[in-house]
Amino acid sequence: MIFPRRRFLGSSFVALGASLLDALATPLWKWRSPLVLRQTPGGKASSEAERSPVQFVDVAQQAGLTVPNVWGDPHNKSYIIEAKGSGIAFFDYDNDGWLDIYITNGTLLGKNWPAGEAPTTHLYKNNRDGTFSDVTEKSGIGRTGWQTGVCIGDYNNDGWDDLFCCFWGHNVLFRNNGDGTFTDVTKRAGLHHEDVRWGSGCTFLDYDRDGHLDLFVCNYIKLDPAKNPDPNGPPLCQWKGVPVMCGPRGLTGDTNILYRNNGDGTFTDVSEKAGILKPGPRYSITAVSYDFDNDGWPDIYVAVDSEASILFRNNHDGTFTDVAVLAGCAYSDNGHEQAGMGVAVADYDCDGWFDIFKTNFADDTCNLYHNNGDGTFTDVTFASGVGINNQYVAWGCGFVDYDNDGWADILQINGHVYPQIDGHSLGQSY
Repeated sequence: MIFPRRRFLGSSFVALGASLLDALATPLWKWRSPLVLRQTPGGKASSEAERSPVQFVDVAQQAGLTVPNVWGDPHNKSYIIEAKGSGIAFFDYDNDGWLDIYITNGTLLGKNWPAGEAPTTHLYKNNRDGTFSDVTEKSGIGRTGWQTGVCIGDYNNDGWDDLFCCFWGHNVLFRNNGDGTFTDVTKRAGLHHEDVRWGSGCTFLDYDRDGHLDLFVCNYIKLDPAKNPDPNGPPLCQWKGVPVMCGPRGLTGDTNILYRNNGDGTFTDVSEKAGILKPGPRYSITAVSYDFDNDGWPDIYVAVDSEASILFRNNHDGTFTDVAVLAGCAYSDNGHEQAGMGVAVADYDCDGWFDIFKTNFADDTCNLYHNNGDGTFTDVTFASGVGINNQYVAWGCGFVDYDNDGWADILQINGHVYPQIDGHSLGQSY
């Protein structure tokens, strides 16, 4: 499916009409060929010396997005859960043709919040005038806890987008009731686990192409603060000689989960049968699902912290095989493990194949993996110019055509995790 810019600007898509919104809301696994934006005549990249003609202005306060995000003590991070941060989702929860915003949230370890003061997740309704209204209470979607990830999908095919929320503790599936409210159907859907796990990321996909969205969930670490090493103890709890929180190395990694949609509102864990458990425990953070080899079946790429990342190739028979090493997207270009954080996917060179951008920890560059069109990737990080800086801890990322020239640009979000490093002249700051 090819969408030239001129088509977006045509009269059939005036004011973000329903046809455009349907196209944007359609999961990428439904397209038989990749979405491609063609270059406009005369389009070219600006030099670094030029000031961008596109400027962004922070309008959060004016728009009503004022609720603070809480994620552990901002001045002291004793445990790795306090350093991860939270996710966000734009989706049209009320089907009015305007994108609303769901923001996850965290809390404080050991904090007993007074009634009504605990931080919660939030849902903001788009007022269609540049502002948003907080409809968290009305929608029934607010939760207090450590929510690191969220993904959107219409799992029951009723025409309304639902939310799956990843927590350290217990994940939650919120069914959209179609009236502005949501219902927690986690147990009813077969997605509840009694044991505490750290769900870090998720993605909906129809891996068996039966018309029902399945669910892939990343699990990061088996975390129990009471059993974690003392931050002032083992060498693994130091960074460049400075005592810091422990992990992920030295902590126990967890396994990922693939849930098959049974078509009746319930899911079945098929992780072992599908081959998802074969890579063993990993420090998985984020997953995305795209058809990387253009065979018409969705694959899964997983960014893994401090270990090899994973590329699950769909075998068309309900199983997957991890081909990341053979495909060239498991390690850096010199074969080193990396601390994968965020993942963005796009056909950045408009050759008809999806490429991958992955962010990593400080003292390393991010990766740009170019799809070779034969099931393999080439790490073009330095050749492409995205490997110019290694001082940042890079987190979320995305391909976005910010200047509307028809070519996908890259946005990378940075932020360190160790407050203790300030004042140590390490060339990096918190």
